[in-house]
Amino acid sequence: MTQLEFKTAMSFRYGHPEPMAPGVVRVVAPNPSPFTFKGTNTYVVGTTTLAVIDPGPDDPAHRAAIMATAAGRPITHILVTHAHRDHSDGAAGLAEATGAPILAYGRNGPTNRTASAHMPSGKEFVDHQFTPSIRIEDGARIDGSDWQLKALHVPGHAPDHLCFALTDRRVVFTGDHVMAWNTTVIAPPEGRMSDYIASLERLLKRRDRLYLPGHGGRLDKPLRSVKAYLVHRQWREQAILAAIRDGASSIPEVVARVYSSIDERLVKAAELSVLAHVEHLAERRLVTCDRQLSLDQRFAPA
Repeated sequence: MTQLEFKTAMSFRYGHPEPMAPGVVRVVAPNPSPFTFKGTNTYVVGTTTLAVIDPGPDDPAHRAAIMATAAGRPITHILVTHAHRDHSDGAAGLAEATGAPILAYGRNGPTNRTASAHMPSGKEFVDHQFTPSIRIEDGARIDGSDWQLKALHVPGHAPDHLCFALTDRRVVFTGDHVMAWNTTVIAPPEGRMSDYIASLERLLKRRDRLYLPGHGGRLDKPLRSVKAYLVHRQWREQAILAAIRDGASSIPEVVARVYSSIDERLVKAAELSVLAHVEHLAERRLVTCDRQLSLDQRFAPA
């Protein structure tokens, strides 16, 4: 398999706005971690009235940086790609400071599944109480004075995940759905592999020229990246199925074979990724499992 080419170089300064595209600047939140890379990317869209996409953590310094970037121009919309705390926790404070409504898909839609206590980034990573001022669905359009955004529902990493497309510029804010610095974590039951693959395939039908993700640098060849991620997931699934057919019957056994050189700090993420693939294989009756979705389940070839 050809290795994915990750883009780990990123030029930025915390608290300083950096132009990403005409009418779009990025402010990186100071919350780096193994799962957020350098921190959460907050985007400010517009030149007269402004939209803020993913206000990031509830951090007064980051909120002050967003307000300084606005420089007195009205923030009229706060958009949240999904209710993971590194993206959504700062929304309430920014709404209080600006009076702007919070727009998001919301956590109580029909696709929602309860997040696992074993998520690699911690059981408190998901804000189950997150409630936007305005719930928006796939295809919703949000208008500013000199911009228009279209919501794209792309579940997989999270059931409520939205991307936002600048409708006349072929630019998409991809949140955690597609990133340059690493693969997206699919951690059941919060994440679902079948949804994720379908959401990637949906993006292939578009002709976007630039992705601006929730972490890390920009993607200037977005369709090539989406194709590479699909191939990567297909290869990983084939490797997991081969391990199961070769006698591996538990999550740790598959991880030991498929991720033989993994950093110990990432073992939990690898286990959840295997679980996501096993669920996807079971949905297509390629493997059988002895119980419902669980890190303790055992399985066998169908």
